Amino acid sequence: MKKHIVVLTGAGMSAESGIKTFRDADGLWEGHDVMEVASPKGFAQNPELVLNFYNERRQQLKEVEPNQAHKDLAMLEDKYKVTIVTQNVDDLHERAGSTNVVHLHGELRKIRSTGNEHDIRDWTEDLNIGDLCEKGHQLRPHIVWFGEAVPEIETAIKICYEADILIIIGTSMQVYPAASLIDYVQSDTPIYYIDPKPALSNNGKVNVIAKSATEGLKDLVDLLIQ
Repeated sequence: MKKHIVVLTGAGMSAESGIKTFRDADGLWEGHDVMEVASPKGFAQNPELVLNFYNERRQQLKEVEPNQAHKDLAMLEDKYKVTIVTQNVDDLHERAGSTNVVHLHGELRKIRSTGNEHDIRDWTEDLNIGDLCEKGHQLRPHIVWFGEAVPEIETAIKICYEADILIIIGTSMQVYPAASLIDYVQSDTPIYYIDPKPALSNNGKVNVIAKSATEGLKDLVDLLIQ
């Protein structure tokens, strides 16, 4: 039976593909206050701004490709059962070939009805005011905004509990509830943390690799498949 590797990924995973990390140093996201474009209140106040913001993010996805770290994670499936739990809303893991990806914060290439959160559909083009579901409700990005519940968190907790190895890549481990997932792995589960500016330090439980996603994962994959 294959060992189960669980991988938690954040913005640093996609940064080397050209997708900007969530917030720049000035605290803005692509020039916007994050609450303007990533909260129910922001959507209620200016839905057009919010839809345009995600339209731009969706279009940007067409211009980027998975990087070597995405491909290396997909390659691990040859020898391990691999489950990726990502905070990223891009589809680069899937495009690299990973077959088991849980998106904690939603997906850019999906939308849903404002009248029914379970009415979720694939969407690759622009989403505009007046795009409605069959029952007449405006469609919105399938993104978990600030102040909204994280529907997949219970699934992610169960996955982490079952991990034989945990790998954390490109996340500050500061955004909850995602940051709490490290607490749900078994006490004897090896944890590897890859980040050029790691927020966690080397200790008896966490093995820190202070490198970028592509560099650090190459080192770790070599270790895991030797």
